[in-house]
Amino acid sequence: MRWTGLFFITICGYAQSTHISNLKQLTNGGQNAEAYWSPNGKKIVFQTTRDKYACDQIFVMNADGTDQHLVSTGKGRTTCGYFLPGNKHIVYASTHESGDACPTPPDRSKGYVWAVFPTYDIFVAKLNGEIVKRLTNTSGYDAEATVNFKQKKIIYTSMVSGDLDLWTMSLEGLKKKQITKTVGYDGGAVFSRDGKQIVWRGNHPESKENVKKYQDLLKDNLTTPMKMEIMVSDANGANAKQLTFFNCASFAPTFTPDGKKIIFSSNKHNCDGRDFELYMIDTNGKNLQQITNYGGFTSFPEISPDGKKLIFASSYQTKSRYEFNIFVADWKP
Repeated sequence: MRWTGLFFITICGYAQSTHISNLKQLTNGGQNAEAYWSPNGKKIVFQTTRDKYACDQIFVMNADGTDQHLVSTGKGRTTCGYFLPGNKHIVYASTHESGDACPTPPDRSKGYVWAVFPTYDIFVAKLNGEIVKRLTNTSGYDAEATVNFKQKKIIYTSMVSGDLDLWTMSLEGLKKKQITKTVGYDGGAVFSRDGKQIVWRGNHPESKENVKKYQDLLKDNLTTPMKMEIMVSDANGANAKQLTFFNCASFAPTFTPDGKKIIFSSNKHNCDGRDFELYMIDTNGKNLQQITNYGGFTSFPEISPDGKKLIFASSYQTKSRYEFNIFVADWKP
């Protein structure tokens, strides 16, 4: 049965996109997310809360899900692991320099908020976990780093300007440059494969009242994630434009290999809900398609270096609340 306006075929009681097939689950239990490919497609770096770890740590596994092992310190809280060119090092953000314990979770009496921990800094480590370099060393939030393998450049979110802006730097942590300056949150950015474009999630309050709310939360190292739109621009931040106007939570964007489309996660079908599906849209904001329909949380997509696989995190067929696993599927453009 085909659904008018959507690209699904109903198989065995659930809707499967015509863009993905041969779904395979790589993790089993815990909270697993933000899985990204190594440049050669042989390994995957991801963040997970599992076993003895009380908050997210960075793990690496083979592309088939075998040999899952810790590569962060096991201390503090980590986020956003990503491979560097050469397949032998990863970059990730961690709070471990400020203490072994997980930082205190955000106060939810202020609503559903994210903590932007000021003790996050960005590090480079070998696949055996040895840290070889600290790339940032500021008193505010530095995290959400991703890498363009071709241009050998890192993009990340930093509070060094006093706002949550996008910055770029070299693989050595040099030549730091601010590329967004609009008041509001800019994060989760990735480059197109040729390094000529970037896409990210943004929340830019416009009224004085909403700007004040945003800045008051930021003083407490908090931000709200439930009103995010997808933004795209040239790699230097020029010609920025907003692609989505859902007034919902759209995030985790990534380019297709040709740089002409964006795959992202959104709750546009229920803006106040916690259920997210994958969508795809042209870089001019046209031709929106829904990619998944699993009925829970699905996010953090990325296409493999050879363009043949799509990896993502999902609550699909989980056995417990707050469980998320990493899945991989064949990708058809």
